[in-house]
Amino acid sequence: MTKDEQGYFLSFEGGEGMGKSTQIAVADKFLCAAGQQLVLTREPGGTPLGERIRDLLLDRDNGMQRESELLLMFAARAEHLARVIVPALEAGKWVICDRFTDASYAYQGGGRGMPEARIKLLEDWVQNGLKPDLTFLLDGSVGVGMERVGRRGERDRFEQEELDFFQRVRANYLQRAREEPARFVVLDAAEPKAKVSAALIAKLRILLAAREQA
Repeated sequence: MTKDEQGYFLSFEGGEGMGKSTQIAVADKFLCAAGQQLVLTREPGGTPLGERIRDLLLDRDNGMQRESELLLMFAARAEHLARVIVPALEAGKWVICDRFTDASYAYQGGGRGMPEARIKLLEDWVQNGLKPDLTFLLDGSVGVGMERVGRRGERDRFEQEELDFFQRVRANYLQRAREEPARFVVLDAAEPKAKVSAALIAKLRILLAAREQA
């Protein structure tokens, strides 16, 4: 299998209200037009079991220990990898995932204060070295993001956290981007949607060209 026939794993990360869904739709449309086979998925979720776990995690009336939250995230991820992500990549498809393991470091690590070593232990066990090939991080002001969330209606269990929780989440995301600059592309979510989309498409054009030359 040549490089351009291999699957490619893209993830989109960012805090609440950063416009991930909008930009994922842009990437989907662009890559489909370029002739790529795509699988769109999300975390937590992506499988019947994963979606049931997602409902538990997002239910605002569902209190749980931070350890339980982290373990549920990785239980959903194990199922997601086995049933959706790995088979798609092995079939040569592109996978676009709305959040992946970086979110566990940001939310359960940065936000909840879970030790990074525990998250890494679960990552190594469940993923066996698999990471996204490229991660787009939508970054912007927490205040602006939560204002956008407020306009969407009732908040879920995560969205109703205090601002300092999301500040820690954002700081963790940015730290991870600094630590892995080859994998992360940081997009300024404060810019107009069209400008963010243009930056995203420009990067995807470069990526496609590089894969064709490989």
